[in-house]
Amino acid sequence: MVNAVKVFKKTAPNGKLTVYLGRRDFVDNTSSTEPVDGIVVCDNDYLRGRKVYATVTVTYRFGREEDEVMGLHFSKEMQLASQQIYPNSETPQLTAVQDRLLKKLGANAYPFAVVLPANAPCSVQLHPGTEDAIKPLGVIYDLKVFVGDSADEKPHKRNSVNLAVRKVQYCPAGGNRRQPSTLVSKGFTLSPGKLNMEVNLDKDVYYHGETIIPNISVTNGSKKSVKNIKCSVVQHIEVTMTNNHITREVAAVESKEGCPITPGTTLNKTFNLNPLATTNKNRYGIALDGKLKDTDANLASSTMVGEGKNPNDALGIIVSYSVRVRLNCGALGGELVADLPFKLTHPITDSVAAPTKTETKEGEDIVFEDFARLRRGMSVDNN
Repeated sequence: MVNAVKVFKKTAPNGKLTVYLGRRDFVDNTSSTEPVDGIVVCDNDYLRGRKVYATVTVTYRFGREEDEVMGLHFSKEMQLASQQIYPNSETPQLTAVQDRLLKKLGANAYPFAVVLPANAPCSVQLHPGTEDAIKPLGVIYDLKVFVGDSADEKPHKRNSVNLAVRKVQYCPAGGNRRQPSTLVSKGFTLSPGKLNMEVNLDKDVYYHGETIIPNISVTNGSKKSVKNIKCSVVQHIEVTMTNNHITREVAAVESKEGCPITPGTTLNKTFNLNPLATTNKNRYGIALDGKLKDTDANLASSTMVGEGKNPNDALGIIVSYSVRVRLNCGALGGELVADLPFKLTHPITDSVAAPTKTETKEGEDIVFEDFARLRRGMSVDNN
């Protein structure tokens, strides 16, 4: 059986310019970000002395389009990087897929690798809660390849190609072996003693699809009784442009097993929580890495920064997660709440860790897939 290497392809409306990408996702591992790389094929007779450029722009939409009135806009579009592909005196370091494509596509094929700034935000989309065709809220990247006399001119649609790409974040190599833990206590007015709760996780970094198992230990040294326990995974979202903070429960379990926890007793209990995008289909404001209708869309990964960098300096939409445990002590006793932060992300693979060294075997065929027909999370072409 012959394996196939999938390559995504899109052609300009006039048929004179074709762009090939070996991948749609470009990875930030907190220390560096992969360049947006591919191959462009252009007829030299069509250029007539003009040049071929590639630019990467980011659109940051932080408000609904229907709320824009009297010149007020809730989106910002910024060009992050630009590169002249042809003519180009410097040849970028080629990936294995680029090398194969250059040999296959002939003399009119030119490689490119557009480097993104180190502080560029990650791709995140806020779920609108409906399936209506509205412009998505969040951070969206576009790669544009066009023919022109200068990089500053506005490209015409007929001689340009637009492709939606994603900047995604993976767990840094080596991970984090810290075991998070928190201890909280609550005293009661006119009642001696305290209610104590300790929450532990077996690791700090979880991957999408993994079950999160918090271990809870309750010691009731008060005169009140605990009626029930609720354990949930909470997604925290910060929209930096407007300084809005959103919290959403993405998984929750409520239990009365072992309750009531009467004065002088203890309880040790574990919960199984599995936060998934598919179980939050109707939740407005959930942060995703793609559109929920796409089967492989995940909840947005935790925003991570490199060593020595301040998390408050992160741009775009900042996402974090925590396990939240609530002990209900009745109408008069109130609640004891504990929040324990953790990270939710993608596991790094060998091909992600060293994309330029990834080898393609001679027996592998290259299969071209039309870019416009592909639905892959945020990598959906809306043109």
